[in-house]
Amino acid sequence: MRSVLLAFAATLAVSLPVRAENVTVAVTAIVEHPALDATRDGVRDALAAAGYKDGENLKFMYESAQGNPATAAQIARQFVGEDPNVIVPISTPSAQAVVSATRDIPVVFTAVSDPLAAQLVKDMEKPSGNVTGLSDMSPVGEHVALIKEILPEAKTIGYLYNSGEANSVALLAVMKVEAEKAGLKIVESAATKSAEVQGAARALVGRADAIYIPTDNTIISALEGAVAVAQESKLPLFTADTDSVSRGSLAALGFNYYDVGKQTGELVVRVLKGENPGDIPVKVASGSDLVVNKSAAAKMGVTLPESVLNRASRVIE
Repeated sequence: MRSVLLAFAATLAVSLPVRAENVTVAVTAIVEHPALDATRDGVRDALAAAGYKDGENLKFMYESAQGNPATAAQIARQFVGEDPNVIVPISTPSAQAVVSATRDIPVVFTAVSDPLAAQLVKDMEKPSGNVTGLSDMSPVGEHVALIKEILPEAKTIGYLYNSGEANSVALLAVMKVEAEKAGLKIVESAATKSAEVQGAARALVGRADAIYIPTDNTIISALEGAVAVAQESKLPLFTADTDSVSRGSLAALGFNYYDVGKQTGELVVRVLKGENPGDIPVKVASGSDLVVNKSAAAKMGVTLPESVLNRASRVIE
């Protein structure tokens, strides 16, 4: 009888899923906007798919810095005091704050364009220490080609950004190189806070043939102000962030940020299961979508070419 019970117990142990241990994952973003919110949700869903479910065996903490770098630093220190299993900073400013705050707690950053320029890691393949993560480096050359395809007569692109955001500065350098290859000039206009975005967009009227907004959290958080200027002035506005197209951007070629979050969550799971983050190479997000907005294009005086409409992942009417 005892042997039968032991055999039954062994069979039961094999058939039942192994329950993940109780863990805490602390997530923070520099500001709330659709792309960063989707990234956060993707992280949480990837954890759930791996057996870490919020409210059961996972404590999922989230804080937004509301666009304030000083608040981002405060949140980083608060999270370090909570001593979670992993901290996941979303965006370059939040990642810089968290990496500066701890050398012990594992950090998996995400939605960071250039981790090297942001000084989060010294080597993408061997980050070392307690840090790894996922880069969303934009395909800037493809962005320039898309602008030229839609606006073949364009000569100048207005680059609207926060000059204090490291990822936007790094992308500006890339943009200048790619624009020069295409025979285009770049005109810069900076806004250091969301309240300045509309004025910075207005400063490009008459100086540029189109506005380009990189994956800049300050500008994206106040996108509607820039869109209003673009519509009033018939100045086509492009973004690197596809979630911005439904908010009035003409077109964007970039990542689905929910998928970026899921890819990040997979790295977090590896750390939760015992891997040293410093031994995990920093990944570059995979996948890209072309999203266009026909209504926004019409309001900005643009007719989208059939070649663009035919290959778009999504067309907003």
